[in-house]
Order: sequence, then C-alpha cells, then structure tokens
Amino acid sequence: MKSLETLKKAGFAKIYEKYAPMVYRRCLQLLRDDAEASDLMQDVFLRIYSASERLDMESPSSLLWNTATRLCLNRIRDKRRRGLDVDSSSLLLSIACAEDEHDDYETKNVLAKLFLKEPESSRTMAVLHFVDGMTLEETAREVGLSVSGVRKRLRGLQAKVKTLEVQ
Repeated sequence: MKSLETLKKAGFAKIYEKYAPMVYRRCLQLLRDDAEASDLMQDVFLRIYSASERLDMESPSSLLWNTATRLCLNRIRDKRRRGLDVDSSSLLLSIACAEDEHDDYETKNVLAKLFLKEPESSRTMAVLHFVDGMTLEETAREVGLSVSGVRKRLRGLQAKVKTLEVQ
C-alpha cells in the first residue's frame, strides 16, 4: 500500500509537469537570464511543495504565478542592493512605451528613481497591472488590498512618474 507521502509526491509531480513551463517563462520574462530563471523556477516549486499542506492546491496556476513573480522581484531587489544589477528597472520598462533608445534610457532612469522610494508592494502592483495586464480587481486580490487601495497606489505612481519626467 502506498504511503500518504508517496501519494503527495506523485500528485505534486503532475502539478510540476503541467505548470513548470509556465513558471519558467514567467521567471525568464522577469529575470531575462535562462540559468537564473531555471534556478528560481525550482525555488518556486520547492516553496509550494513544502507548504502544500497549508495551501489550496485545487487550482495552483495563480499561486505558482504569484510566487514566481514575488521571488523574481525579490531576487532583482536583492541583486540591486548588493550592486550586482544596477539596471533592474528594465523589468518595468514595458510600463511606458518608449519609442527609441533615448526614450528607453530616460524611462529606465525615471522608473529607477520612482521605485527606490516606494514599498516593494507598489512594484508588485505595477508589474501585475501594467506589465502582466491584470485588472485592478485581479491585482487587488493578488496583493490583498481593496480595488480602491490599488487604484490609489497606482495613480500615485503615475503622478510621480509624470513629476519625475518633467524634472
């Protein structure tokens, strides 16, 4: 007779097979490095596996997506703090539609200045809403705030971006 742990591993192996490509693509999109994306994908699944008894695993795609996003943003932030990746703001470049290289450079500088003064949750909200295209309702659900709270924070970010662009 199979043990409970063996059944748990078999069920999680199916989740891994189904969702690993999605998690890898998410990590690669944010980190822009194959090896690092692969490494972080493994971290995502290890975290979910170790907490799987406390989590609802009926529909794991959202959980995996959000965990991958948060771990990638944390990795980018940690690298920036250690001085390993000064240009981590390129992750958020797609928030603004830059038309040429000069605009790209200016956009990166504006976003770097903006997010140095903002809490990590603001960066997460901006990525979920502007880069990933989530609605305000979806973003609010993912970060645990009300829709009006997310809207207020994103409007504040947009106002700060406009102020920084003028300077």
